[in-house]
Amino acid sequence: MNFVEIVLTEKLKDADPALDVLGSDRKVLQVACQDFTNYLKFQWELIGKESNNFELVEKIEQFLKENPSELESFLTVWVGIWLKKWKERVKLLFGSQNQNKWNKVAKTLANSEPLWKTLQHKQEITELVVGTLIKNGEICGTEILAENLLKMELGEKANQTTTDKEQVLWVLNNALRKAREMAQSRGPLIFVKIDKGYYSSGN
Repeated sequence: MNFVEIVLTEKLKDADPALDVLGSDRKVLQVACQDFTNYLKFQWELIGKESNNFELVEKIEQFLKENPSELESFLTVWVGIWLKKWKERVKLLFGSQNQNKWNKVAKTLANSEPLWKTLQHKQEITELVVGTLIKNGEICGTEILAENLLKMELGEKANQTTTDKEQVLWVLNNALRKAREMAQSRGPLIFVKIDKGYYSSGN
């Protein structure tokens, strides 16, 4: 566990004691860490720049040493807002719920995979979409949403090559526009399919 994971684990437990962030709810912690990292990159204007997460963690640790009470207060507020967004944006699907709709989405995403693998400047492009989501108030699931927006655009243009700069720009511009629209919407954006045995397995 790195420093960010340790701090967020405590804050998430404080905000919602029912969460088992080291067990069955580990995904919540993973997404929160990713979102918090992206949020700081956006605030510190590191989005789209060559900076690894190790540097970012060091910067956070330094900030904590210099402003411990300020970071503590900020984290409490941020985690509270993030959890509220998580409950609004993430929906669990059971069995074959909404199967037809998700079959179409899954097909488009599958079409995009070969193009996604060869897409140039993937990290920078994804971060630009992440930045647009955060700028418009969407702080939950930013990486997941950004990647899926780009993959959906690629999947719809699956017959075209991603090495063509105009095509990549077209995909990026469409994803940025949809990211702005998505941030203004209400209701779930991330759907997690749960197997029926998930809850009964502990019995």
